Amino acid sequence: MAFQIKSIETLINEFRKLPGIGPKSARRIVFYLLKQSKNEIKSFADALIEMKEKVKLCKNCFNLSEDDECFFCKDGSRNKASICIVEKPSDVLVIEATGEYKGLYHVLGGLLSPIENIGPDELKIPKLIERINNLKTSEIIIALNPTVEGDSTATYLSKNLKPLGVKITKLASGLPVGGDIEYADQMTIGRAISGRREI
Repeated sequence: MAFQIKSIETLINEFRKLPGIGPKSARRIVFYLLKQSKNEIKSFADALIEMKEKVKLCKNCFNLSEDDECFFCKDGSRNKASICIVEKPSDVLVIEATGEYKGLYHVLGGLLSPIENIGPDELKIPKLIERINNLKTSEIIIALNPTVEGDSTATYLSKNLKPLGVKITKLASGLPVGGDIEYADQMTIGRAISGRREI
């Protein structure tokens, strides 16, 4: 149902463009904002504009940063012999949250997808090869989603990076911790079996 108040309807439609926000959520957000003071709304709007103006891509790894280099590239304690390849900046945050990885990152900015006309030239692969050579990288970790596009991108990367003499690993995939075999799909079970490790 459309509102008779054009400014409300316009804002609802803007929020609906955000990922994971449906019509009901968009309406709730707009009506919540209507209750806020003008100063609170201005602070919210200013924060959006400031983010858009200040945040850019790191010149080395293409992660998000307000400086030319991101936090991880500037951190001298990171293991520069290891580079973890991810699809997007939000993937970096997920991996960092585990506390298990202490190396560098490289954000591709997408995945190979012939349907969307995304080929190797549209990704940050040439810069990755340059970094591997300059940093004398010994291990590449491919941390891409286990989708058709993710798998084809991982295969392409593996084939093109092996001649550089680096060890190439891929994230293990299969059953989640606490998962139930009975309820897992065939592909997940298949990945768990093929990716099994000795104990």
